[in-house]
Amino acid sequence: MNWKVLEHVPLLLYVLAAKTLILCLAFAGVKIYQRKRLEAKQQKLEVEKKKQSEKKNN
Repeated sequence: MNWKVLEHVPLLLYVLAAKTLILCLAFAGVKIYQRKRLEAKQQKLEVEKKKQSEKKNN
């Protein structure tokens, strides 16, 4: 067995942990972006509904 490979295991684990962290942050960022976009869309729909109900009342 090549024992010199085992010297690089901690470095490889750090690289794997960093990659995992970056991916998790990226997915979280996408989810936050999607949620904000959906909330804005819902608010826009609510404003339109209010305008339509005001038109019906007048």
